Amino acid sequence: MPLDDREQRILEEIERHLYEEDPRLAHTVAKASFGKKERTRQRIAVVVFLVGLVVMFGSFTTWPIVAGLGFVAMVASAGSIAMSIKAGRGDTSENAGIEGWLDRLRERWRRDG
Repeated sequence: MPLDDREQRILEEIERHLYEEDPRLAHTVAKASFGKKERTRQRIAVVVFLVGLVVMFGSFTTWPIVAGLGFVAMVASAGSIAMSIKAGRGDTSENAGIEGWLDRLRERWRRDG
């Protein structure tokens, strides 16, 4: 259902205030929406993880190589899920890794101390 003119103006005003008051939050919210393609990838990764878990536990005593392949599938799908979640939160390369963590820690130290 489309918005009428008054509601559209109110929504645009709220968006403008959000960008003015907290541009970082506005940027994070804008990047947080997942597309249909991304959700499909996440679902596939979850299914692969569960299949790998079943294969690993179902075959570790009789076929250790198959169990190892199940474990590899679990690790790969868990990595895919983690990267998808990280991308959805809007983490950039400047916030990722040990340098980003140290920068955030230093900033918190300056702010609190």
